[in-house]
Amino acid sequence: MTDAFRMTNNRPDARRAGAVLPFVLRHCAFLVFLSPLFLRADPPRLPLPQEDRTNGKHTLVAVEKLKPLTLACAARIESPLGRPICTATIVGEDGYVLIKASEVPELAKTRIKFSDGRTADLREVHRETRLDLVLAQAVGITGLRAVSFGGAHSLTLGQWLCSVADAGKETRIGIVSAKPRRIPGEGAAMGIRMDEKSVKDGKGVRIVGIASESPAEAAGLQEDDVLVTIAGEKVAESRRVYDLVKKRQPGEIIDIHYLRKDKEESCRVRLASRNKVLNNWEGEDFANGGVSLRNDNFPEVLQHDIPLLPTDMGSPVATLEGKVVGINIARVDRVTTFALPVEAFWTEAQQWIKADRHPPKAVPAE
Repeated sequence: MTDAFRMTNNRPDARRAGAVLPFVLRHCAFLVFLSPLFLRADPPRLPLPQEDRTNGKHTLVAVEKLKPLTLACAARIESPLGRPICTATIVGEDGYVLIKASEVPELAKTRIKFSDGRTADLREVHRETRLDLVLAQAVGITGLRAVSFGGAHSLTLGQWLCSVADAGKETRIGIVSAKPRRIPGEGAAMGIRMDEKSVKDGKGVRIVGIASESPAEAAGLQEDDVLVTIAGEKVAESRRVYDLVKKRQPGEIIDIHYLRKDKEESCRVRLASRNKVLNNWEGEDFANGGVSLRNDNFPEVLQHDIPLLPTDMGSPVATLEGKVVGINIARVDRVTTFALPVEAFWTEAQQWIKADRHPPKAVPAE
């Protein structure tokens, strides 16, 4: 090594350059190594196939074995023309079923269709307004698969559940989304606004507004109609109309006589829960599929988020272990369904069935 080189290499600038050069070379090599990773484009993600987007077929494989406990133990309640009304849970092999009572105020005008294709008329056995349940029996039907109940009070938040959906055609899953609790009632409503001033001569109460998609609209009532009688009672003040309707149960049908352009007419109005009518006054479909006519006033509910429709109410809901823990009783909003836990109704229902199967013998006349 020459003295000239030593002198040049010992200069401060040269020493710094000598220190920087290895650093640069190392990092350049690292960047060269990474460059293919930065330049390589990820392949485009393909969208999920339609069957996997909501309760997809691969997800439902987990509940495939539960279908006999749900689909086979449920039946469809429909109109004489075949329109689905609600769903029933089979509780006796000899045709006994539990149905959401407020959906079938006139049970004789409906029929039941089972998963094996059989249809039958229904005989009403017992109606329990407090629970919104009606026990009925399919006339002439035997050999059904009755549901086997477990317990609901041991369920925990987030626990998976499955239920019958789409008028008894498929099984869907969701989770327990809230703790069991009582749901207070706010009474019934038909969806009208009334003039606070009495009609001339006190001959009724004038309607000044009709809620969209309300019981009143469905019954054909219009603005400027004058209510004359409700359920056989004459009305002259708006407060009296309010009181007569509010004390009744959602789903109940009342007869109304009214004046339209001085001509007397009549209609039948099927009432709904007051909170349903008020929340949906402008007709916004906040449930994306509808809300049950009665969605409150229950002694206890099990809340879950299984995607169901009002026509699915009355169907069994089960755990993934196959224990049926309740009956769906109300579609409340887009992500909420209430079910009656088995502890709230089954003891009573068994007594109704027993009394119907073994009625007391007639006492001989003296």
